Amino acid sequence: MAETLIIAEHDGSELNPSTARCVTCAASFAAGSIDVAIFAAQGQRVAEQAASLAGVRRVLLIDRAENAHPLAAVLAPQVTMLAAGYTHVFGPSTTFGKDLMPRVAALLGVGQLSDIMAVESPHRFKRPIYAGNAIVTVDADPDVILIATVRTASYPQAERDGSAPIELRDIDVELPQHTRYVELRTDTDSSRPDLQSATKVVSGGRGVGSGDNFALIYELADALGAAVGASRAAVDAGYVANDLQVGQTGKIIAPDLYLAVGISGAIQHLTGIKDAGTIVAINKDEDAPIFEIADIGLAADLFTAVPELSAALKASPSRTRA
Repeated sequence: MAETLIIAEHDGSELNPSTARCVTCAASFAAGSIDVAIFAAQGQRVAEQAASLAGVRRVLLIDRAENAHPLAAVLAPQVTMLAAGYTHVFGPSTTFGKDLMPRVAALLGVGQLSDIMAVESPHRFKRPIYAGNAIVTVDADPDVILIATVRTASYPQAERDGSAPIELRDIDVELPQHTRYVELRTDTDSSRPDLQSATKVVSGGRGVGSGDNFALIYELADALGAAVGASRAAVDAGYVANDLQVGQTGKIIAPDLYLAVGISGAIQHLTGIKDAGTIVAINKDEDAPIFEIADIGLAADLFTAVPELSAALKASPSRTRA
């Protein structure tokens, strides 16, 4: 029988939606045997949120001062110890999970399976390759523990109608001293929705022209109540920080609405939005590849179209709630 441990992602007070998506993935083959681990300094609030997820058997809370910030080097030895007795250990395919889970696999001396997007059996999974242009079926060795990341864009969040018990755990393991938290610097406006879990996203590309011009993207996103993203070209050009990058080497997202502004549509970018609900594209180049996959396309100068769209949204607030 599969025994699955999910490593929760959180910011110290709120559980990241990626955890609820991992629970949905695990529930497709390990119903009734899913535990969620919370590594925190004072994680009771987060543990209670995890305990409310449908399908969770119990929540394991590991409270210690060293877990105040999610450093992969510090968490990996603890996860490794906690993993004993489990057949599967999952983390989200987010920046957090991509940093942590390979370290756990290395400490356990096993390989890691990345980006699970579908489950056929407890040891057979599907994952994307070649920038999402092909899907491969992977058979995992049933005789060793499986360490994997879940492509959260492929799964809905688990419902919040559960009431799992919370167990405090004390893990006696020496933690490394070579890595420590110093500070967090970000140019991202924390008042906007989180890019990874937002239902609406407005992204800008090379066509925006400069970091100063990205103010148009921010204005439109705020009018929509949306998160802000960017193409790799915009990030490489220095218009915005790389934590806004959407695509194969950035964040894989699945919003209900994705609005691409000045983005040509390179395959690496399209990989990051393939699970989006409705894709809207604004680009002056009528032959841009983005129009081939867009549900709604507008061939126009973004410097005219975007301000007009923002003004229309502001004049009709009800549209932002649609």
